[in-house]
Formats: sequence, C-alpha cells, structure tokens
Amino acid sequence: MAETAQAGRKARIGIIGAGSWAVANHLPILQRNPNVELVGVARPGAAELAKVKEAFGFPHAYETYEELLDNVEMDGVIVASPHHLHAEQAMAALAKGSHVMVEKPMATNSADARRLIAAAEKAGREILVPYGWSFQPYFKKAHQLVASGRIGRIRHVSAQMATPIEDLVSGGELQGTEKEMFRPERATWAHPGAGGYGWGQLVHMLGGLFYVTGLEPDSVFALLGKSRIDTDIHNALAITFAGGATGSLSGSASVPPGSPFQVDIRLFGTEGMLLLDVERERLWLRRLDGQDEEMAIEPGAGAYTCTTPVEAFVDLCLGQEIENCGNAAIGLRSVQVVEAMLKSGETGTMVPVA
Repeated sequence: MAETAQAGRKARIGIIGAGSWAVANHLPILQRNPNVELVGVARPGAAELAKVKEAFGFPHAYETYEELLDNVEMDGVIVASPHHLHAEQAMAALAKGSHVMVEKPMATNSADARRLIAAAEKAGREILVPYGWSFQPYFKKAHQLVASGRIGRIRHVSAQMATPIEDLVSGGELQGTEKEMFRPERATWAHPGAGGYGWGQLVHMLGGLFYVTGLEPDSVFALLGKSRIDTDIHNALAITFAGGATGSLSGSASVPPGSPFQVDIRLFGTEGMLLLDVERERLWLRRLDGQDEEMAIEPGAGAYTCTTPVEAFVDLCLGQEIENCGNAAIGLRSVQVVEAMLKSGETGTMVPVA
C-alpha cells in the first residue's frame, strides 16, 4: 500500500491510460514539476507503451493496470483511460491506498460514482476530477460570490457549452491532432453508453456549474440530437434541483474547428444574478440593491487549460491542503445529470436522478 507522502520527498505518481490527452497534457506537466517522481505507467499496446516509457522516463511500464498497481508504490494515480474504464480502475487504485485523479467523467453511471466515493472514504484518500475551468481564479471567485450569498438563493440556472468536436464524437478523427504522439481514440468517443457529447464534454460545464453553485440535481428532461453513429452531439435539458430551483442547459459539439470553446453560466437568485462567460472572458454580479461587482479576467485566460488541476493533485499527494474544485461529490452530480439525460432522451420522460 502506498505511504502518505512526507515533507521533503517527491510525490510518487503513476498513470493508467497513457493515451492522447495524458501524453499531451498530464505527463508534460508532471515531468516539469521538480516535486514529482514519475514511477509507473500502464496502457495497452507494447509499441505504444514503449514510446511513452522512453519519452517520459518511466522506470516501470505495464500493459495492464493490475500489474502497475501490484508492483509499484504510488502516492497518487492518474486514471486517463477510456470513459467506461474510469470507475473500475479508480476503485482499484484507491484500494491500494493512492489518491486518485480520475479524468472526466468520474464514472458512467451513478452507482459506480457512489461506490467510488465510499471507497475513497474507506481508504482515507481523495478523488480529484480535473475540471480545468473550475480551478481557474474566475471560477473560484464565482464560487465565493455564490457561497457568500451575494445573489441570494438560486432560483434559476441558464447554462450552455459548445465545442469544436463533432468530428470525434461522430466516429471520426479530431482535427488538429495530426502531429500528436497519439490521436484521441475514436472508440472511446463512440463507445455505446460512454461516448458522445454528454460524457465527453458536457461534464466539463456540469462540473463547473456544481462547483460554483453547490446545487444538487433532482430531475432531468432531455431532447438529444444524434450523429450518424447514434452518439449524442446536441443536448437540450430542462432540469430541477433540490430546493426547487429550475434550469435550462444546452450542449453542442458543432462549433467549427478552430473556434474558441464556449461555456456560459447565468445564475438568477433572490438578490441578484451572476454571469460567467469563458468565451468572452467576463464575470459580473448584478444585484437588486445596485451593489454590483465585476472581476477583470486576463485576455486569453478563458481558453481551456488543465494545468492547475494536475498541480493541485501533486500538492494533494504531498500532503498539502488544497481546495479540491473537482471533488467526488461534484463528480457524482455531473454523472447523475448525464445518466438521467441519456435515459430521458430514450424514454421521452422526465427522469429523476439516481
């Protein structure tokens, strides 16, 4: 079992699922961090595994995650495998006593998400889901404004996300990844029950929404637009939250390639409203009493990056106190919404979250 990282030594981190995103984002960040020791990697394919081992200097490399967990002591494990494997592999890492950073979605059903939460509590370890926007200063500021009661009780939410990813979630190759070590696995994004826009992208916005608001989903009615391979590429949701708040959520994969990502969250409360818009880089509060507030966002800071969550995970593995903006409860709520959304799209009914 991995020991708790002590002051003065490096965080021993391993990775399960060293595919396109892990080698493009997580591993370069970890490799540059002087407080990290990359100790082991697991991914299928001997040739692909050898490329990752050589590129990042791993002393241990295996084709199965079981071999990695059985043979390498780790303070933290990053799970960046295909969506439908996240819960199984994160559970196994927690059982070995490691903190876990598990890529979005945390699981592909709420039962597995709840089991993960129970496993983390039993192991005395933490789960971090790397919602990149949630760890940015403007999302943290929005969270603080809502938590301090500046808009009062939330009564309604209007939020939308749109990204240039229709080619991938429709079974094709993602444009712009031609020169990467690995391109995104088409099978991941087209996998029955675990692919599509909801599991692949909408969870980003949901993670941010639940971090900022603290709301809990109650029921979902959804209309879905499908691709030629029957994956969801457009999502239209009517949602209710515990406590009576309502919401209108939207997702779309159909932004033209090269366009900026869109995430727009508007919260309407009893004392005012809050607007958070990453595309146009604005965060402002409007109150009924006129005591408004705005936060200046540095140009370019609205673009999606996932550096800060990885750095926060390293600090967590070193035993430092962090604000976990992608904790397991937030991960569960995101899973609950997408699970109910897909069921509602099939049945044409309002579906209570599991």
